Formats: sequence, structure tokens, C-alpha cells
Amino acid sequence: MDFQQVFGKPPKTEASAPGRVNLLGEHTDYNDGFVLPTAIPQWTTVQLGLSSDACGGLHLRQHHFYSENFNEQVSILDINHPPSGFASYIFGCIEVLKKAGYTIPSLCVYVKSSIPMGSGLSSSAALEVATLRAIRQLLNLPIDDVEIAQFGQQAEIHYAGVQCGIMDQMASSLADTEHILFLDTRTLERRLMPLPDKAEILVIHSGIPRSLASSGYNQRRAECEEAARSLGVKALRDITDVKVTEKLPEPLRRRARHVVTEDNRVLEVLQGVSSKRFGELMNASHASLRDDYEVSVPGLDTLVELLQKTSGVFGAKLTGAGFGGACVALVAAGEGRNIATHILEQYKQAGYNGQILVPSLGLSDAA
Repeated sequence: MDFQQVFGKPPKTEASAPGRVNLLGEHTDYNDGFVLPTAIPQWTTVQLGLSSDACGGLHLRQHHFYSENFNEQVSILDINHPPSGFASYIFGCIEVLKKAGYTIPSLCVYVKSSIPMGSGLSSSAALEVATLRAIRQLLNLPIDDVEIAQFGQQAEIHYAGVQCGIMDQMASSLADTEHILFLDTRTLERRLMPLPDKAEILVIHSGIPRSLASSGYNQRRAECEEAARSLGVKALRDITDVKVTEKLPEPLRRRARHVVTEDNRVLEVLQGVSSKRFGELMNASHASLRDDYEVSVPGLDTLVELLQKTSGVFGAKLTGAGFGGACVALVAAGEGRNIATHILEQYKQAGYNGQILVPSLGLSDAA
């Protein structure tokens, strides 16, 4: 069904936002650290119209949200508590705008997305950014792209229950598919950098979905905050020498060690490295995420190991928060599709079903 079929009238506006893949800088954003994401060619699109139906004699208007992917419609009043599922992100965007002083009418919202849910490619941030872009366009709100990202982050924290950093929303709002976005998540200093020389990005879904709200994501953030307090700093970003973390008890020592070494990996790339060295840093990142941060799972490790052993692959790692989702690899330019086909055959023999996401080949390319 389209917007007209669901709501009985055409939309007044629409906006889109891409997913993202993070090449380096995993779990550093909520530690005020450094990240290197890039946009992917999968998008979420949000169409908006005005809701005009009153609820009983209360003179209140209802919001109506529809997800094409889930074939699900949710109707809520302005005074309702936050809904669950996809609607919580949209409701959160509306509420943070209202708290910022903007008057938001009751809306009909239609969502469709080509970003696989639970893939670690920021489908939630893309939904938030697309929703906020559409509302900005509909109401001509004076908010810029950085504010869009900040509002999206607040929506996810306060209404979806994920204590996320700013990376995903900034990447969805500011990145493109032709560059890497370097971002200092404390100062929001940023720059677009070229992709490594003679290389391209390959993204493969492990076939293992995950949900941040029910995973160990919030626990990891709490552990990092405790580690920072123990070390007497505002955030782990302020520790540059990994030896400083040795005084911490376990598991705080390993959590802090990952963040410090991961920040240092991003800063090394910022100085300029070869594709070979970039890949080595990605490999080291995955080992750190697996052993020190403990956010990988056997399927992800299997997929990454297969990639790392394949000719033409400079390096590979899980991407996103972990606990399932996708892997990203830096591979020789023009070789991504062939490598992915070869890897998925081996991955299937190991008992898993993966899917090529980038280069974008469509939803039928699973093995």
C-alpha cells in the first residue's frame, strides 16, 4: 500500500536519509571519541501529511504512523506515552521538536526503507533523520543538518531507550557514499576524506539480527562511564596512553583499552595511511571488539575471519554496535561483488546465511 491507500489522501512532502557503515571508531562516540563512518546506498524515506481526525469529544488530534516494511499502523494521541517499535523513533522526533519550542501538528507518517533492520547499519538513525527532514520541510523549520542529528540522537535516547552517541545521526545527516566522514564526537569537528586508494567498501549482513535495546549496548556504555570516573577524566577520549587503563579492574580495563586503542586507530588514519595499513587497523579493531569489548558473536567472527583470509581483502571487522548485524571489509577496487559471492558460499557451508548489502545488489542476493 502507498500513502494514498493508507491515509486516503496524498502526502504533502517526503524526505529520505541513508544508512551508514562505520569503518573505524566503534563504541567511541559515546566516549566523546573519534569515528570514521560513510553513508551506504540504502535509504529510509518518510512521507508526511496532516492528520485531521479528532478523538472523541476531547478535541485532540491523533498521529498516525505506518511502516511499509512491517505492514503495521500505529495511532496515538499527543498525550500518550511513547509507543514501542518503529513508532517510538517517530514519536520521539516529534516530542524533541516540541520540547525545543516548535509547534508540531498531528501527522500522518508513512515509512519505507531499504536498510535491513537489525543490521548494524543505523536504520533507526536514518528513520530519525528522514522524519526530522520531512517535518523541517513541511513546516519550514529553521534547523540545520547538525541540529537534525542532535534532535535524532535525543529522540533515540529518551524515547527508544538506547543511550547512543551522535555518530549514527551525524553520518545519516551529513555523510555521502563517496567519502569517509571523520567526526570528533565531542567538538563535532568534521571533515570529508577520500576512500583509501584503489579500494572499495564491501558490506555483508551476517544474517544474525540484533536489538540494541535488549543487547549489552547500554551496559557497555555504563562500564565506560565507570571507567572514566575511576580514571578521573570526563570521558575515555581523554586517555591517549593505553597503559593508563592497566590500573582498572576487569572488565573495565578491557573496555577502556578498546576505546583508547580504537580512538588511536582513527587518529592514525587521519594522518594518511595506505589501503593495506587501513585494512590492518580494521583487523585490529575487530580483534579488540571481540576480545576487549566482547560485542561480537560466533557468526560475525566466522564471517570476518573468512573475509580476512581472502585475497583482495585489505581488512574486515564487524560494524555497528555488534551482537549481530553486518561486517564491513575494505577490498580491492572492482572486486567487491566477486569476493562477496565467494565468501557467502563459504559462510553457508559454515552453517550461516548472509546477504550482500554493498555493493547494492538487491534483496535477492542471499546465499
